[in-house]
Amino acid sequence: MSETTTGPTPTPTLKDLSDELTALRPRMEEVSRAIHGRPELKFAEFHAVQVLTSWLAEAGFVVETGAGGVDTAFVAVHEGAEPGPYVAVLAEYDALPGLGHGCGHNLIAAGGTAAAIAAVRALPDHAGTIAVIGTPGEEMGGGGKVLLAEAGVFDGVDAAVMFHPADRSATTQHALAAAHLRADFTGVSAHAARTPWEGRSALAAAQLFLNALDSMRQFMPPTARLHGIVSDGGQAPNVVPARAAVDFYVRDTTSAATEALVERVRAAARGAALATGTDAAVTETGALYAERRDNNVLAARFGATLRALGVGIAPGAPHEPAGSSDIGNISQLLPVIHPYVRTAEFGTPSHSDAMRDAAATDFAHDRTQVAATGLARVVTDLVSDPEFLAAARAEFAGEAAPGEEAPGETADDVEILEVIETHGHPGGARHARRIRPCRS
Repeated sequence: MSETTTGPTPTPTLKDLSDELTALRPRMEEVSRAIHGRPELKFAEFHAVQVLTSWLAEAGFVVETGAGGVDTAFVAVHEGAEPGPYVAVLAEYDALPGLGHGCGHNLIAAGGTAAAIAAVRALPDHAGTIAVIGTPGEEMGGGGKVLLAEAGVFDGVDAAVMFHPADRSATTQHALAAAHLRADFTGVSAHAARTPWEGRSALAAAQLFLNALDSMRQFMPPTARLHGIVSDGGQAPNVVPARAAVDFYVRDTTSAATEALVERVRAAARGAALATGTDAAVTETGALYAERRDNNVLAARFGATLRALGVGIAPGAPHEPAGSSDIGNISQLLPVIHPYVRTAEFGTPSHSDAMRDAAATDFAHDRTQVAATGLARVVTDLVSDPEFLAAARAEFAGEAAPGEEAPGETADDVEILEVIETHGHPGGARHARRIRPCRS
């Protein structure tokens, strides 16, 4: 870890940070809309990288593209006046196939970049390093952050922060570990009408495999998730498919539990192949996403800042349904926060056309400005207050486990409760569960 300063140095006031974000708002929104209007899939985000790194270079950051050997990754650093902590703001900017920015990564990228620039402008003589790390390929199991960590990009980073758009606000929120897999089935082609008995259908194997997964669900923990698609089911109805593939994810609360379930899934694929006279191969299509460890010390500071700015936010429920993200892998290495900030109407489903449209609204950019202010507060406090960083490190090391004091009900909290209470009948529970943050 980096050398830290010996005592607290003056930090900018909340008004200082808010004023900087207000001044940066037009450029932040311009960058967000540019990324939103030209969505790019994992590891093809060249336009987004150009837009973000140009802004950072103009702001005085030294930019390295192709970081960690990944073409669309970057590291932009602003070195301080003296040695100190290395604090990184993480940016995601990949889109979803067929949806575009249905997860709001345009807001993550623009807001995170604005936060880092605001921090430097409000604290120009800061100690240490303030950086923006561009992390491509979070969606579709790309595992961009995992690749960067393996390449050493996060070596020496003392803490990392980011935020995520959602239909509600939460300072902390658990996330599931996730394995990204493909089952390839190989059979024998034949004429589907004249001599089907000469063929062995890979599609039949894929169908049987999916049925096996359905049969397993009753005998899995309620925390586990299995879901996928037939990504290759043949080319012509009158040809027995010799090849078929199922792309799917396996999730559970921990990496160990997920890997144990993966072994059961592999056995199901072998069984489907045996029953249909085909061959099966299950391979990983991306890195395992680890479960997330939110740092409560940092999250509490972010939450207090947002509440001071009038946005209701509190810790998320520990056992509610969750998705997965490669930020979980980074959270196993160093103190991290990944709060959710409401940028869409309550009940807006994640990974949807509605969330994509919401990510381009004035309201979303208003809330992104607030989120960026919260991130800037955490960043400036980390590089200027050794005790704050020490407390975050202590929690991460297990030397202390401070909890975040839940605030009283705020406007956002009350609205959530009203939705749940209004739909308190049996079907209402399902409706209430849709009020969840957007995750992969």
